[in-house]
Amino acid sequence: MDYSLLRELPNMNRLLEHPLLLGENRTLVKLAARKLLDELRADILAGKRDTLPSPDRCASLVLEKMKTYRKPSLRGVVNATGIVLHTNLGRAPLGKELYALAEAVYSGYSNLEYDIASGVRGSRYAHIEGLLCSLTGAEAAMVVNNNAGAVFLMLSALAAGKQVAISRGELVEIGGSFRIPDIMAASGALLTEVGTTNRTRLKDYARAVQDGAEVLLKVHTSNYEIVGFTESADVEALSGLAKEQGLPLLYDMGSCFLFDPKLPWLRDCRIARDGILQGADVICFSGDKLFGAAQGGILAGRKELIAAMKSHPLARVLRPDKLTLQALEATLDICRCPEEAMERIPTLRMLAAEEETLRDRASDLVRRLRELQPDWEIRLRKTEDEAGGGSLPNVSLPGYAAAIVPKSRSVDALEEALRLSETCIVSRIHEGELLLSARTLLPGDEERIAAAVAAL
Repeated sequence: MDYSLLRELPNMNRLLEHPLLLGENRTLVKLAARKLLDELRADILAGKRDTLPSPDRCASLVLEKMKTYRKPSLRGVVNATGIVLHTNLGRAPLGKELYALAEAVYSGYSNLEYDIASGVRGSRYAHIEGLLCSLTGAEAAMVVNNNAGAVFLMLSALAAGKQVAISRGELVEIGGSFRIPDIMAASGALLTEVGTTNRTRLKDYARAVQDGAEVLLKVHTSNYEIVGFTESADVEALSGLAKEQGLPLLYDMGSCFLFDPKLPWLRDCRIARDGILQGADVICFSGDKLFGAAQGGILAGRKELIAAMKSHPLARVLRPDKLTLQALEATLDICRCPEEAMERIPTLRMLAAEEETLRDRASDLVRRLRELQPDWEIRLRKTEDEAGGGSLPNVSLPGYAAAIVPKSRSVDALEEALRLSETCIVSRIHEGELLLSARTLLPGDEERIAAAVAAL
């Protein structure tokens, strides 16, 4: 261990005056230089270093460290996993078209809460309420920051201090260990469990009403399925009981479509309008799942109930910002024409992608990668993709991927190299192969993957 090296560490002031660093931001230069000197000092004290880099090399290392300070933490990535609504990757991609439409809102001022016609203060909900009512058949609607917030507001405004009857089989837990019983307790609603985990009948709810239940709550199990010996009361039956007893029926649809996408592999197609038509007084669902828009919790239903939620103190706490509202409005507008929406909304286009199209895209990717890395084993592989996002459990989508086994490095090392590349390509490993799935690749992603592989 040569402690004399400590005396030879570059002087901070001299390092800052190096020609390579003179034109750079002084604050960032100081941060990076201090970081470099601390690392060199630690290496010397740990006996890991017996020489020091040259002054020119030290300046280059400072520049490299400065890049990490300038690189944003939140950035775009390539989703090659085959999971369309990947929760860790931001769920629904909005696509460049919506971004272009939003430029005026993003880059300057907007009429977020300003009524242009009258010149007085307006409501931020007004921008999407008409579209939501048109597409769902509801009397009124509003948006909060996500669907967990929608459920919380719905219970807080309409069920605080009241017994709420819900099936034991619907006491779901969503991501991050958020559970329906916990949300109900925090809202002030009183949980009344009815039926059993696998079988709950209408008479179970009727018995709960006789025992004092004042609100009926239906929760769709968006992220799991109970199969086998099962039974549940549907919304239409519950609506009959609720109307007979003069009670509100609240329906958390979790994730649903705004129209029937007519996908041949889809067994259970939940459409927002059906929740209203079947008699729910209020429905709520996610904006960034099968809706295919930005994160948001959509609430739609009877006018007086929506008004009660709009006036509740939590509404301001949970309200969405202008960027969310713009993305929702643009997506809702597209959804007025279902055929157009299936082409223009990235999530719907990915879900509807035909097997032959995916095979062709994956084959092209295989060909390009083989040209770049002829020594690697690269082949076309049939896959089972997923909708993801806790939206369509146990539904697999037939797809295709480029399957790679690299030479002179492990599959795990290749996955890490692609993930840490400038583009950040997120893939998956299955049965000893790295898979790059075609379904979730956006326009231009093949070029990004090719560039990253070429750089290896």
